[in-house]
This record gives sequence, structure tokens and C-alpha cells, in this order.
Amino acid sequence: QVQLVESGGGLVQAGGSLRLTCAASGRTFASSGMAWFRQAPGSEREFVAAIRAFGDTRYYADSVKGRFTISRDNAKNTMYLQMNSLNAVDTAVYFCAARAPGFGDDDQDSGYDYWGQGTQGTVTS
Repeated sequence: QVQLVESGGGLVQAGGSLRLTCAASGRTFASSGMAWFRQAPGSEREFVAAIRAFGDTRYYADSVKGRFTISRDNAKNTMYLQMNSLNAVDTAVYFCAARAPGFGDDDQDSGYDYWGQGTQGTVTS
């Protein structure tokens, strides 16, 4: 059974940092694209960042470019999101996602087959 489990969320002041972790189990995702999405209260889930299978290509939403960094450790079947210079608009539930072997849109929900339950990140001003 495939599982994606996020951790690392919490409460942080504006300007601070959080590091999210997505641990995968049940199969290896070394050859699969993975991504982070987020959903703020009252809003639809939105794309944050994506990373291709071997980490050679990364994509970011404009709103997080220069502040967030996505990375992965295939040996540990784990993905990370380093979030710096956080502000209130970054408050959301953060979800990790992974794709079964094959192609898909990196910045769309439909491009991923597996999802975690989410971890809450709250930024206070």
C-alpha cells in the first residue's frame, strides 16, 4: 500500500522558515515526478513546486520563487520543501503528491496519482 506522509508543519512568525518532509512508502518513487501543493482556508488547492524524477528539473509557482526550495533524496524515498521568508499568505495545508510511472502535468492536480494527508503551516504576523 502506497503512503505519503508529510511532516514539519507548524506555527512560525512572518519572516521565519519551515522545512517540510514527505516520506513515501509502499513503492519507490525514484523514477517518478513529485510535487507540493497547498490549500489555504476558503481557497482551492494550488501548485507550489515540483521536481522531476532525478531532481534535474524543478518548477515553482511564481508566488514562491526565490523563497522555497524543493529537493528529494531518492535513496530515502523522501522529498523536502524548504520554505524561507514566510508570510501570512503562505498559511495553508501543504500536501505532497507523487506520480506513478509515466508523464503528467507537473503543476496540475491531475498530474499526480498519490497524495498525502497534508500538514498545516501557519504564519503569524
